[in-house]
Order: sequence, then structure tokens, then C-alpha cells
Amino acid sequence: MTDQYGQTRQAGRTFVRTLGIAAVTTAALTATVTPSVAAPAGAPRAAITPVTAAAAADVDYDTWQRDCRAVMDAALPYLKERIADTAPGEKQAIVLDIDNTSLETDFGFSYPQPANRPVLEAAQYAQEHGVALFFVTARPGIIEAPTEWNLAHAGYESSGLYVRGFLDLFRDVAEYKTAQRAGIESRGYTIIANIGNSATDLSGGHAEKTFKLPDYEGQLS
Repeated sequence: MTDQYGQTRQAGRTFVRTLGIAAVTTAALTATVTPSVAAPAGAPRAAITPVTAAAAADVDYDTWQRDCRAVMDAALPYLKERIADTAPGEKQAIVLDIDNTSLETDFGFSYPQPANRPVLEAAQYAQEHGVALFFVTARPGIIEAPTEWNLAHAGYESSGLYVRGFLDLFRDVAEYKTAQRAGIESRGYTIIANIGNSATDLSGGHAEKTFKLPDYEGQLS
């Protein structure tokens, strides 16, 4: 049972299959206890951080972890500097994708899913310094509760989890995620970083800087 959650992002998946995945996830919890959107006015500080990696066909877990580490080794110094430069009264936030970003998803199925360690380390530094963590995911609302529990179990202190409602399942994923970030900003937060592994996680603006983890040309959800 691989690709349980992340496949909801990929074209061609039906809502019926999504419900089936949710049922498996909920049972596990009980047993254990797209086109980009143009950026709005106000360009981000930097473009998506590139990652150099092996060809998708050659990717294994160790390769993925090494490539994730390379991205987050660039992200952490930026976060430390930006957090130290917090303006008086500024509420800082980081937005994170979940599948193959905050949590390991596509390298074997288990529940709870473990944290993606390089991302968790950066997130923990941020949360220890007063930065709010928001999670914006394409996962459906039917698995909101087990997802929230999994994030906490993995070591993340979530200030908000955004999942897709029924109507959102028929909406462009990039547009949906952009709208959630705009909503976070409307609550008075400055999004200092947006971290994900897909263009749909990062396009559309509403973040000072973006960091792209590897998806190997769409091979990871």
C-alpha cells in the first residue's frame, strides 16, 4: 500500500479512491489508539530553490534523504537569519506541504508516518523561536484528524492544518494552496518560508521565500 495519501494530488485519481484511502488510514488510527497561478504584486525574496538529484528511475530512500538534506541545509541558515531579523510585533510563519515534505510517504507505508528528518529539524528550530507552523495539504478533509495526530506524533507543533473540503477536490491544487496562504497572511502572519516538493505547493506567491524538495519529475507525490 504505497502512495496512500500523496496520490490524491495526481491527475486521474477519483474521489471514490480517495475515500478508500481515507478508510484505510482511519482504520489504522483506530487500531493504534496542475497549472501554476501567476504571483500577485509583491514578488518573493527569492525563486524556488533548485535541487540536483539522480534520475527518477534511480531514486531510493537514501538518495531522497540526501537530496532533501541539501535543500534544507540551504534553508536553515536563511531561517536563522530571517528569524533573528523579526520586526517588532511581526508574527512569522512557515507553510509546509505534508506528503514527502513534512512526512515520509512514498518510501513504504506505515502509520504513523515518520517525519522527514531534514524538514523536521528546520521546523523545530523555527517553532522553538516562536515561528508558527502551518500545514497546507491536498489531503481530503476526511483524514484531517489522523493527519493532525500524525504531525504531532512526528514532532511538529501545528498552528493550523488546511485540508481540502469536498468542493476543493475539484479545484486546481495550486489555486487552492495559494488561497490558503493568502488566508494565513490575512490573519496577520508574515510567511517567511514555504516548503514543498511540488510546483503546486509553491506557485502563486504569498511567501517571502520558497524551498523545493525533490519530486523527481513527479515520481513522488
